[in-house]
Amino acid sequence: MARCRAKLSIGRHFRREMRGLQVPRNVYIAVTGTDLLRLNDGSFVVLEDNLRVPSGVSYMLTSRRVMKRIFPQLYGAYGVRPIDHYTQLLLSTLRSLAPEGRPEPTIVLLTPGVYNSAYFEHTYLARQMGIELVEGRDLVTHDNFVYMRTTAGLKRIDVIYRRVDDDFIDPLAFRSDSILGAAGLFNAYRAGNVTLANAFGTGLADDKALYAYVPAIIRYYLGEEPILNNVETFLLTDPVQRQHVLANLDKLVVKAVGESGGYGMLIGPHSSAEQREDFRRKIEENPRNYIAQPTLDFSRAPCLMGGPASASIEPRHVDLRPYILFGDKVQIVPGGLTRVALRKGSLVVNSSQGGGSKDTWVLND
Repeated sequence: MARCRAKLSIGRHFRREMRGLQVPRNVYIAVTGTDLLRLNDGSFVVLEDNLRVPSGVSYMLTSRRVMKRIFPQLYGAYGVRPIDHYTQLLLSTLRSLAPEGRPEPTIVLLTPGVYNSAYFEHTYLARQMGIELVEGRDLVTHDNFVYMRTTAGLKRIDVIYRRVDDDFIDPLAFRSDSILGAAGLFNAYRAGNVTLANAFGTGLADDKALYAYVPAIIRYYLGEEPILNNVETFLLTDPVQRQHVLANLDKLVVKAVGESGGYGMLIGPHSSAEQREDFRRKIEENPRNYIAQPTLDFSRAPCLMGGPASASIEPRHVDLRPYILFGDKVQIVPGGLTRVALRKGSLVVNSSQGGGSKDTWVLND
């Protein structure tokens, strides 16, 4: 583990402001969405972790509602385990993280607003949980407490389920030009008067370079072997690994460590010589900003493609994002978001890159 610390540099999600801060209940990550791949040999591997503001759970829930309405008999015959209670599990998780002395906490979902690509999910989850959906302009801080503006006056907030990145959540602590958050929110958080899920700085664990060390972290802190393996990952700060990657750009997948949504990627076998040369230059200029992985041939699922006149069943690549909640206990939802690469031959399943989703069934024994 000491060797890992020596090699790993600090990512852009590291928050110096968090030094010495005791997170409520010592829970940094209340909501986790981990992406899994199923390989040709039937084994599963962890592709990456999403620990900052994991998204997509609304599509898991709405896909299930659609399937139950279209195929009610099929759904009932197979004994599919329900996931409809996810929002109530999320609500109970958030309640369990409330500051001491607040038995009936006020919980809100903080959204960047209507122009955010995940705004549908924000509204859906807030409505299902029966909590207020707020923007930064709806909040005000006073004496290290956070309040929500209402028609009846100010109302104290105890827990914020945030869907706003660290940089934009408090202009006094982070980006001074942000209008998405509330000035003074971080001081209230530091004082222990409000809980945020997930905690500030959890994006550090999303860093794709840190991902390579997760098996070593598990062994060091838990004394256990990882149950699921990682995808083999090359760290480009290592000169030997960097030279190997640069010599095989046409065979590998290169990812920017701080990006998500399928952005900042080079898929070698599907790339042009010009794209590979561009990434070669970027890697040589800033090797810490990139990792590389083998191009995996992961599982496919049948999909109905084309319009009514030309519909056909075709295979498409898929991955699985199960959701884990951590409050006073750990709860794993019996389902997940299956993401689909809808373009023929594509390996990118992200919705921002033209991907879709499928309902995922976990059956009763």
